[in-house]
Amino acid sequence: MNLLYKINKTTTVVTLLIDVYFKYFIMRILPISRIVIFIVILSSMVTLCEAQSFKRPAAPRQGKNVMKRSPAKKRQVKIKEPRVAVKARKKKEADERKRTRDYKKYVKANRQRSLEIQTPEVRARMKQNMKNARDNYKLKKKNIIANSRKSGRKYRR
Repeated sequence: MNLLYKINKTTTVVTLLIDVYFKYFIMRILPISRIVIFIVILSSMVTLCEAQSFKRPAAPRQGKNVMKRSPAKKRQVKIKEPRVAVKARKKKEADERKRTRDYKKYVKANRQRSLEIQTPEVRARMKQNMKNARDNYKLKKKNIIANSRKSGRKYRR
């Protein structure tokens, strides 16, 4: 109000009064307007987030006797091989089995023959060596299994 006494009463005084009143009004309302603007922005963000998320419509109900089948599991179509190919494959497998059987027979007969041609002392020593080798193999296998179990326990949790 001291400012009004210094200036003469003219039109400038009226405009000055209006200007001072307006600034006072703005200063008084400024914190409230900031809060209102913040609330408006916050509510608009919430509505934007809600607009992005949508609920899917419920799946239609199926009858009780209709089986549910997932889309990932598709029926696999079996392609039948020609008869000639199947026959050839089976013949090949049979030949392989026969070959392994014959090889086992040959090895067994060869071992038997090698034992028969030896003297009785050598034959007894060979049999003992075979037994020792078999026992050592079993022991070695047993130790390997036991060691792998112990080392496996160390890393299990």
